[in-house]
Amino acid sequence: MLEWLQALEGGFLLCVQEVVRGPVLDAFFTWYTQLGNHGLLWIILSLLFLGHPKTRRAGFCALLALLLGLLCTNVVLKHLVERPRPWLMVEGLVHLVEENDPNSFPSGHTTAAFAAGVVWFRALPWKGGRIAALAAAVFMGLSRLYVGVHYPSDVLMGAAVGTCCALAALALVKRRPSPSQNP
Repeated sequence: MLEWLQALEGGFLLCVQEVVRGPVLDAFFTWYTQLGNHGLLWIILSLLFLGHPKTRRAGFCALLALLLGLLCTNVVLKHLVERPRPWLMVEGLVHLVEENDPNSFPSGHTTAAFAAGVVWFRALPWKGGRIAALAAAVFMGLSRLYVGVHYPSDVLMGAAVGTCCALAALALVKRRPSPSQNP
């Protein structure tokens, strides 16, 4: 990785640690980031959406996008790039949550959040739900920075991969003929 980018991103994370962190935010962001472990928050909400006719497409597309995101991020990209976690590379950085995966790039939590969040933004029938979906995705990415387990570029790439997976899932489902269109 480019040394200047590593230094810039490490400095940013140290600044967050020194200037922004505090007991209330530590508790909130630690709790919130752990909601994204294994994509469980997004999977559970997607399964709930499957149970209602008005949100069934949003739930199905989000599950498909989550699967695509998992394959792209955790199966392929993390193993190709093998970027170490920030606390291993940035002297003085303290991480607030434990991560078993030593690879940082891209952020799987952020990928999952944007995979589901972008689908929901496009497919949910209520404006409030669409806005909340994007806000939840953005907060997940921010939480990964706050707790010190990802670099900003990890989170940005996770958001990009998740968004692409969401758009791909929506396009795949749109192309699939409905049962009423079959002869």
